[in-house]
Amino acid sequence: MRSQQFSEWVFVFLLVGIAVFSGIVFAMMTHVSRKESLRTGEKWMLAAIILGIVAAVVIGAMQMLAGYLF
Repeated sequence: MRSQQFSEWVFVFLLVGIAVFSGIVFAMMTHVSRKESLRTGEKWMLAAIILGIVAAVVIGAMQMLAGYLF
């Protein structure tokens, strides 16, 4: 039971980290003082980061459901 609680807190920490990281990515995408729009490479990079965030949440949730977070 103790290891399950530990896994739940690790998952919460994962979600908090993802929320902070997503905020940074969102701020980068919508920065108001940018004079030019995002270049193609920056768009691909941000899309890859967003897909990585989604993959991290899905993998973490699947491991939580299986009972192993590591």
